[in-house]
Amino acid sequence: MSGDKQPQDSNQQAGHGDGHGAEHGAGHGHSPYQAHHFDTMRQQFEAGKLGMWLFLATEVLLFGGLFCFYTIYKANDPELFKWGHHFLDKRWGATNTMVLLFSSLTMALAVREAQLGRKKRIIFFLAVTFLCGAGFMGIKYVEYSKKFHEGLFPGKYFSYENVVDAEEVRMHQQEQQKLAHAELDLPQASVVTEVPKAQGLVLQPAAPPAGLAPVTQPDDHGTASSDGDDVGHAPGLALDPSHLPPGPRPANAHVFFSIYFCLTGLHGIHVLIGMGVMLWLMVLAMQGRFGPGYFTPVDLGGLYWHLVDLIWIYLFPLLYLVE
Repeated sequence: MSGDKQPQDSNQQAGHGDGHGAEHGAGHGHSPYQAHHFDTMRQQFEAGKLGMWLFLATEVLLFGGLFCFYTIYKANDPELFKWGHHFLDKRWGATNTMVLLFSSLTMALAVREAQLGRKKRIIFFLAVTFLCGAGFMGIKYVEYSKKFHEGLFPGKYFSYENVVDAEEVRMHQQEQQKLAHAELDLPQASVVTEVPKAQGLVLQPAAPPAGLAPVTQPDDHGTASSDGDDVGHAPGLALDPSHLPPGPRPANAHVFFSIYFCLTGLHGIHVLIGMGVMLWLMVLAMQGRFGPGYFTPVDLGGLYWHLVDLIWIYLFPLLYLVE
Protein backbone atom coordinates (compact mmCIF):
# COMPACT_ATOMS: atom_id res chain seq x y z
CA MET A 1 0.00 0.00 0.00
CA SER A 2 1.03 3.64 -0.34
CA GLY A 3 3.30 5.16 2.24
CA ASP A 4 4.79 1.97 3.66
CA LYS A 5 8.22 2.90 2.41
CA GLN A 6 9.94 6.25 2.81
CA PRO A 7 12.31 7.72 0.21
CA GLN A 8 15.97 7.09 0.68
CA ASP A 9 17.60 10.11 2.24
CA SER A 10 20.49 11.28 0.11
CA ASN A 11 21.02 14.39 2.24
CA GLN A 12 21.39 13.28 5.81
CA GLN A 13 24.97 14.56 6.06
CA ALA A 14 25.03 17.12 3.26
CA GLY A 15 24.55 20.82 3.90
CA HIS A 16 21.98 22.91 2.08
CA GLY A 17 22.52 26.32 0.53
CA ASP A 18 20.47 28.84 -1.37
CA GLY A 19 20.63 27.27 -4.85
CA HIS A 20 17.69 25.67 -6.69
CA GLY A 21 16.97 22.73 -9.00
CA ALA A 22 19.48 20.23 -10.29
CA GLU A 23 22.50 22.56 -9.87
CA HIS A 24 21.57 23.07 -6.25
CA GLY A 25 21.29 19.31 -5.74
CA ALA A 26 24.55 18.56 -7.52
CA GLY A 27 26.48 21.24 -5.64
CA HIS A 28 25.26 20.35 -2.17
CA GLY A 29 24.50 16.66 -2.32
CA HIS A 30 20.74 17.18 -2.49
CA SER A 31 18.29 15.34 -4.67
CA PRO A 32 17.22 17.50 -7.66
CA TYR A 33 13.61 16.97 -6.48
CA GLN A 34 14.19 18.31 -2.98
CA ALA A 35 12.74 21.76 -2.28
CA HIS A 36 15.21 24.22 -0.80
CA HIS A 37 13.17 24.79 2.39
CA PHE A 38 13.48 21.14 3.46
CA ASP A 39 16.58 19.74 5.15
CA THR A 40 16.15 16.21 3.86
CA MET A 41 14.06 14.23 1.38
CA ARG A 42 12.49 12.37 4.28
CA GLN A 43 11.36 15.63 5.80
CA GLN A 44 9.87 16.68 2.47
CA PHE A 45 8.06 13.37 2.12
CA GLU A 46 6.60 13.53 5.62
CA ALA A 47 5.48 17.13 5.14
CA GLY A 48 3.75 16.24 1.88
CA LYS A 49 2.09 13.26 3.53
CA LEU A 50 0.82 15.40 6.41
CA GLY A 51 -0.57 17.98 3.99
CA MET A 52 -2.40 15.31 2.02
CA TRP A 53 -3.92 13.80 5.17
CA LEU A 54 -5.17 17.23 6.24
CA PHE A 55 -6.74 17.72 2.81
CA LEU A 56 -8.37 14.29 2.98
CA ALA A 57 -9.74 15.15 6.41
CA THR A 58 -11.57 18.15 4.92
CA GLU A 59 -12.98 15.86 2.21
CA VAL A 60 -14.24 13.46 4.86
CA LEU A 61 -15.91 16.36 6.69
CA LEU A 62 -17.55 17.52 3.44
CA PHE A 63 -18.99 14.16 2.45
CA GLY A 64 -19.71 13.21 6.05
CA GLY A 65 -21.90 16.29 6.38
CA LEU A 66 -23.72 15.41 3.16
CA PHE A 67 -24.26 11.84 4.36
CA CYS A 68 -25.73 13.13 7.64
CA PHE A 69 -28.01 15.49 5.72
CA TYR A 70 -29.18 12.58 3.55
CA THR A 71 -29.88 10.39 6.58
CA ILE A 72 -31.85 13.08 8.41
CA TYR A 73 -33.91 14.01 5.36
CA LYS A 74 -34.66 10.35 4.67
CA ALA A 75 -35.79 9.79 8.26
CA ASN A 76 -38.21 12.70 7.94
CA ASP A 77 -39.67 11.59 4.60
CA PRO A 78 -39.08 7.84 4.09
CA GLU A 79 -41.82 7.47 1.46
CA LEU A 80 -40.08 9.96 -0.82
CA PHE A 81 -36.81 8.04 -0.73
CA LYS A 82 -38.57 4.71 -1.14
CA TRP A 83 -40.25 6.05 -4.27
CA GLY A 84 -37.08 7.60 -5.72
CA HIS A 85 -34.97 4.56 -4.87
CA HIS A 86 -36.92 2.60 -7.48
CA PHE A 87 -35.32 4.58 -10.32
CA LEU A 88 -31.72 3.67 -9.35
CA ASP A 89 -30.22 0.67 -11.13
CA LYS A 90 -28.42 -1.57 -8.62
CA ARG A 91 -26.60 -3.41 -11.41
CA TRP A 92 -24.85 -0.26 -12.65
CA GLY A 93 -24.07 0.78 -9.10
CA ALA A 94 -22.56 -2.61 -8.27
CA THR A 95 -20.54 -2.59 -11.50
CA ASN A 96 -19.09 0.82 -10.65
CA THR A 97 -18.22 -0.44 -7.18
CA MET A 98 -16.23 -3.35 -8.62
CA VAL A 99 -14.49 -1.01 -11.09
CA LEU A 100 -13.33 1.33 -8.34
CA LEU A 101 -12.22 -1.51 -6.06
CA PHE A 102 -10.08 -2.87 -8.89
CA SER A 103 -8.68 0.60 -9.54
CA SER A 104 -7.60 0.84 -5.89
CA LEU A 105 -5.58 -2.32 -6.39
CA THR A 106 -3.90 -1.04 -9.54
CA MET A 107 -3.14 2.30 -7.85
CA ALA A 108 -1.50 0.53 -4.91
CA LEU A 109 0.58 -1.49 -7.38
CA ALA A 110 1.61 1.73 -9.14
CA VAL A 111 2.87 3.14 -5.83
CA ARG A 112 4.83 -0.05 -5.19
CA GLU A 113 6.43 0.04 -8.63
CA ALA A 114 7.34 3.71 -8.12
CA GLN A 115 9.14 2.78 -4.92
CA LEU A 116 11.12 0.20 -6.89
CA GLY A 117 11.74 2.52 -9.84
CA ARG A 118 10.19 0.26 -12.50
CA LYS A 119 9.25 2.81 -15.12
CA LYS A 120 7.17 0.66 -17.50
CA ARG A 121 5.18 -0.94 -14.73
CA ILE A 122 4.46 2.42 -13.14
CA ILE A 123 3.03 3.69 -16.41
CA PHE A 124 1.06 0.49 -16.97
CA PHE A 125 -0.68 0.49 -13.58
CA LEU A 126 -1.36 4.23 -13.73
CA ALA A 127 -2.89 3.77 -17.18
CA VAL A 128 -5.13 0.94 -15.94
CA THR A 129 -6.24 3.11 -13.02
CA PHE A 130 -7.04 5.92 -15.43
CA LEU A 131 -9.09 3.57 -17.62
CA CYS A 132 -11.02 2.36 -14.58
CA GLY A 133 -11.88 5.95 -13.77
CA ALA A 134 -12.99 6.49 -17.36
CA GLY A 135 -15.14 3.35 -17.18
CA PHE A 136 -16.74 4.60 -13.97
CA MET A 137 -17.61 7.93 -15.59
CA GLY A 138 -18.93 6.13 -18.69
CA ILE A 139 -21.36 4.15 -16.56
CA LYS A 140 -22.48 7.31 -14.77
CA TYR A 141 -23.09 8.88 -18.19
CA VAL A 142 -25.39 5.97 -19.08
CA GLU A 143 -27.25 6.32 -15.78
CA TYR A 144 -27.60 10.08 -16.08
CA SER A 145 -28.73 9.87 -19.71
CA LYS A 146 -31.52 7.45 -18.83
CA LYS A 147 -32.76 9.68 -16.01
CA PHE A 148 -32.64 12.83 -18.13
CA HIS A 149 -34.57 11.02 -20.87
CA GLU A 150 -37.29 10.21 -18.33
CA GLY A 151 -37.41 13.79 -17.09
CA LEU A 152 -35.75 13.04 -13.76
CA PHE A 153 -33.87 16.32 -13.47
CA PRO A 154 -32.75 17.95 -10.22
CA GLY A 155 -34.60 20.86 -8.67
CA LYS A 156 -37.03 22.97 -10.65
CA TYR A 157 -36.10 21.22 -13.89
CA PHE A 158 -37.75 17.99 -12.72
CA SER A 159 -40.44 16.90 -15.21
CA TYR A 160 -43.43 14.72 -14.49
CA GLU A 161 -44.38 14.19 -18.12
CA ASN A 162 -42.17 11.23 -18.93
CA VAL A 163 -42.52 9.47 -15.59
CA VAL A 164 -45.26 6.84 -15.48
CA ASP A 165 -46.94 7.00 -12.11
CA ALA A 166 -48.01 3.70 -10.55
CA GLU A 167 -51.36 5.07 -9.48
CA GLU A 168 -52.09 6.31 -13.01
CA VAL A 169 -51.22 2.86 -14.35
CA ARG A 170 -53.59 1.13 -11.94
CA MET A 171 -56.44 3.49 -12.77
CA HIS A 172 -55.80 3.07 -16.48
CA GLN A 173 -55.71 -0.69 -16.05
CA GLN A 174 -59.11 -0.74 -14.32
CA GLU A 175 -60.59 1.57 -16.93
CA GLN A 176 -59.40 -0.58 -19.81
CA GLN A 177 -60.66 -3.77 -18.17
CA LYS A 178 -64.14 -2.26 -17.74
CA LEU A 179 -64.12 -1.09 -21.35
CA ALA A 180 -63.03 -4.51 -22.60
CA HIS A 181 -65.82 -6.27 -20.67
CA ALA A 182 -68.38 -3.73 -21.87
CA GLU A 183 -67.38 -4.32 -25.49
CA LEU A 184 -67.78 -8.08 -25.03
CA ASP A 185 -71.32 -7.58 -23.74
CA LEU A 186 -72.36 -5.29 -26.60
CA PRO A 187 -73.55 -6.53 -30.01
CA GLN A 188 -70.76 -6.63 -32.56
CA ALA A 189 -72.34 -3.85 -34.60
CA SER A 190 -72.38 -1.46 -31.67
CA VAL A 191 -68.63 -1.69 -31.26
CA VAL A 192 -67.80 -0.45 -34.74
CA THR A 193 -70.97 1.43 -35.78
CA GLU A 194 -70.82 5.19 -35.72
CA VAL A 195 -73.24 7.23 -33.68
CA PRO A 196 -75.76 9.05 -35.93
CA LYS A 197 -73.98 11.53 -38.17
CA ALA A 198 -76.01 14.36 -36.73
CA GLN A 199 -74.01 14.06 -33.54
CA GLY A 200 -70.70 13.55 -35.39
CA LEU A 201 -69.24 11.35 -32.68
CA VAL A 202 -67.40 8.04 -32.76
CA LEU A 203 -67.17 5.61 -29.89
CA GLN A 204 -63.54 5.68 -28.67
CA PRO A 205 -61.80 4.40 -25.57
CA ALA A 206 -60.26 6.86 -23.15
CA ALA A 207 -56.72 7.92 -23.99
CA PRO A 208 -54.07 6.26 -21.83
CA PRO A 209 -51.70 8.35 -19.68
CA ALA A 210 -48.29 9.27 -21.04
CA GLY A 211 -45.93 6.32 -21.39
CA LEU A 212 -48.61 3.64 -21.82
CA ALA A 213 -49.55 1.72 -24.94
CA PRO A 214 -53.15 2.10 -26.17
CA VAL A 215 -55.63 -0.61 -25.31
CA THR A 216 -55.88 -3.56 -27.67
CA GLN A 217 -58.97 -5.46 -28.68
CA PRO A 218 -59.66 -8.61 -26.63
CA ASP A 219 -59.52 -11.96 -28.34
CA ASP A 220 -62.03 -14.81 -28.13
CA HIS A 221 -60.85 -15.68 -24.63
CA GLY A 222 -61.37 -12.18 -23.28
CA THR A 223 -57.66 -11.37 -22.97
CA ALA A 224 -55.87 -8.52 -24.66
CA SER A 225 -52.86 -8.85 -26.91
CA SER A 226 -50.51 -6.37 -28.57
CA ASP A 227 -49.65 -6.90 -32.26
CA GLY A 228 -50.06 -10.64 -31.83
CA ASP A 229 -47.62 -10.83 -28.89
CA ASP A 230 -48.68 -12.02 -25.49
CA VAL A 231 -47.27 -9.35 -23.21
CA GLY A 232 -48.13 -11.30 -20.07
CA HIS A 233 -49.37 -8.21 -18.18
CA ALA A 234 -52.80 -6.86 -17.40
CA PRO A 235 -55.01 -5.99 -20.40
CA GLY A 236 -54.12 -2.79 -22.18
CA LEU A 237 -50.68 -2.36 -20.53
CA ALA A 238 -47.28 -2.43 -22.20
CA LEU A 239 -45.45 -2.10 -18.87
CA ASP A 240 -45.03 -4.52 -16.04
CA PRO A 241 -46.64 -2.93 -12.96
CA SER A 242 -44.07 -4.67 -10.73
CA HIS A 243 -41.39 -2.49 -12.33
CA LEU A 244 -43.18 0.72 -11.49
CA PRO A 245 -42.51 2.90 -8.43
CA PRO A 246 -44.54 1.97 -5.34
CA GLY A 247 -47.55 4.18 -4.77
CA PRO A 248 -48.37 7.61 -6.19
CA ARG A 249 -45.64 10.07 -7.05
CA PRO A 250 -44.74 12.39 -4.13
CA ALA A 251 -45.30 16.09 -4.65
CA ASN A 252 -41.67 16.79 -3.71
CA ALA A 253 -40.18 14.04 -5.88
CA HIS A 254 -37.63 16.49 -7.27
CA VAL A 255 -35.95 16.68 -3.85
CA PHE A 256 -34.73 13.09 -4.02
CA PHE A 257 -33.10 13.58 -7.39
CA SER A 258 -31.58 16.89 -6.33
CA ILE A 259 -29.85 15.05 -3.48
CA TYR A 260 -28.91 12.14 -5.75
CA PHE A 261 -27.29 14.34 -8.40
CA CYS A 262 -25.55 16.43 -5.74
CA LEU A 263 -23.90 13.43 -4.07
CA THR A 264 -23.02 11.45 -7.19
CA GLY A 265 -22.09 14.55 -9.20
CA LEU A 266 -19.71 15.84 -6.51
CA HIS A 267 -18.12 12.40 -6.30
CA GLY A 268 -17.86 12.30 -10.10
CA ILE A 269 -15.95 15.60 -10.07
CA HIS A 270 -13.46 14.05 -7.66
CA VAL A 271 -13.07 11.07 -10.00
CA LEU A 272 -12.32 13.42 -12.90
CA ILE A 273 -9.72 15.24 -10.80
CA GLY A 274 -8.14 11.90 -9.94
CA MET A 275 -8.00 10.98 -13.63
CA GLY A 276 -6.17 14.24 -14.30
CA VAL A 277 -3.69 13.36 -11.56
CA MET A 278 -3.13 9.96 -13.19
CA LEU A 279 -2.28 11.62 -16.51
CA TRP A 280 0.17 13.98 -14.80
CA LEU A 281 1.85 11.10 -12.96
CA MET A 282 2.17 9.13 -16.20
CA VAL A 283 3.96 12.08 -17.82
CA LEU A 284 6.37 12.26 -14.88
CA ALA A 285 6.91 8.50 -15.03
CA MET A 286 7.74 8.68 -18.73
CA GLN A 287 10.42 11.23 -17.83
CA GLY A 288 11.95 8.76 -15.38
CA ARG A 289 11.25 10.93 -12.34
CA PHE A 290 10.32 8.17 -9.90
CA GLY A 291 12.55 5.73 -8.05
CA PRO A 292 13.54 4.59 -4.54
CA GLY A 293 14.72 8.11 -3.72
CA TYR A 294 11.62 9.96 -4.95
CA PHE A 295 8.08 8.69 -5.36
CA THR A 296 6.13 11.20 -3.26
CA PRO A 297 3.70 12.35 -6.02
CA VAL A 298 2.60 8.78 -6.76
CA ASP A 299 2.18 8.02 -3.08
CA LEU A 300 0.07 11.14 -2.46
CA GLY A 301 -1.95 10.55 -5.63
CA GLY A 302 -2.65 7.04 -4.37
CA LEU A 303 -3.97 8.36 -1.06
CA TYR A 304 -6.36 10.68 -2.88
CA TRP A 305 -7.60 7.92 -5.19
CA HIS A 306 -8.22 5.53 -2.29
CA LEU A 307 -10.37 8.17 -0.57
CA VAL A 308 -12.41 8.68 -3.76
CA ASP A 309 -13.01 4.92 -3.87
CA LEU A 310 -13.90 4.82 -0.17
CA ILE A 311 -16.50 7.57 -0.58
CA TRP A 312 -18.22 5.54 -3.29
CA ILE A 313 -18.22 2.48 -1.00
CA TYR A 314 -20.46 4.54 1.31
CA LEU A 315 -22.50 6.13 -1.47
CA PHE A 316 -23.43 2.88 -3.20
CA PRO A 317 -25.35 1.21 -0.34
CA LEU A 318 -26.69 4.55 0.90
CA LEU A 319 -28.32 5.38 -2.44
CA TYR A 320 -28.80 2.07 -4.23
CA LEU A 321 -29.34 -0.60 -1.57
CA VAL A 322 -30.97 0.90 1.52
CA GLU A 323 -34.64 1.73 0.87
